[in-house]
Amino acid sequence: MAETSARTGTAEGVSPTTHWSVSGLLDLFEVRRDGPDRFTGATGLAADDERQVVEGTQLLAQAIVGAARRFADKSIRSVHAVFARAVLVGAPAEYAIDVVSEGRSTATAVISVLQNGKRCATMTVLADVPSADVITHHLPRPDVASPAQANPCEMAMEGRQVRLVDVVDVNSPDEVGPPELYAWLHYDPIPAREDLAKALIAYFTGHLGISTTMRAHAGIGTSQSHLTVSTAPMTVTVSFHEPVRWDGWILYGHESTQVGAGMSYVRGTVHTEEGELLASFAQDGLIRPLRTSDNKISEHARL
Repeated sequence: MAETSARTGTAEGVSPTTHWSVSGLLDLFEVRRDGPDRFTGATGLAADDERQVVEGTQLLAQAIVGAARRFADKSIRSVHAVFARAVLVGAPAEYAIDVVSEGRSTATAVISVLQNGKRCATMTVLADVPSADVITHHLPRPDVASPAQANPCEMAMEGRQVRLVDVVDVNSPDEVGPPELYAWLHYDPIPAREDLAKALIAYFTGHLGISTTMRAHAGIGTSQSHLTVSTAPMTVTVSFHEPVRWDGWILYGHESTQVGAGMSYVRGTVHTEEGELLASFAQDGLIRPLRTSDNKISEHARL
């Protein structure tokens, strides 16, 4: 699945003239029941160019909403997604839920994401009934510049603000620093429903991971994606730390701990401005030379 461009706020290559909004995004997350343990979801807006790949974290968000409806008496606590084949804008995404176990306190399911009958991704979901604390601690919020001191980032989506700490152009090969990246986000509206709030948190976890990795290496940036290098999030894992509620700004912290052999690993956290830890996440990202001689896969459908 395509990593998001920080210029457009949608899959890389999507024109900034394509109109996205937070309200429209939340509507997109609302999957429809299509039989026992099956849901369908719309793939979203078409772009003005030929690259029509749906973001993997959009599929992840829809799966969270579908799983929350399937396990209505429980809370979605973690989701691990593996993106194997591109989903294209157009035909709906289909979600087939295979329940592995369902008890009074926990439930587990494997969700297959299909399009036109082909399986494109799998997601393993853990749901449970939260209990009272036996012990508790959490990682403190990173001591970084406030939203007011951070740099505005053009990610075209009505109702969303993105501000980057110590970075001006996150896509530029000339923006060099440690392999870490901090992004403040502000959403309007902030969903009151728990499943939609978690879906919205998960949606941004795939946006800046590869940029975080590239930041440590001069001469390479996500502006080169699909031109000289192939990039794509291949897995995303999100764990939610109850309760997932916030007002105002939230901080996404990213740290790339390794890159090599064509893959990068990034781990991250999502904190409120007040310091509560809402979620932790991780991403395996593909970073490889572009195979310009391979014509078996059409350009607009490549990861």
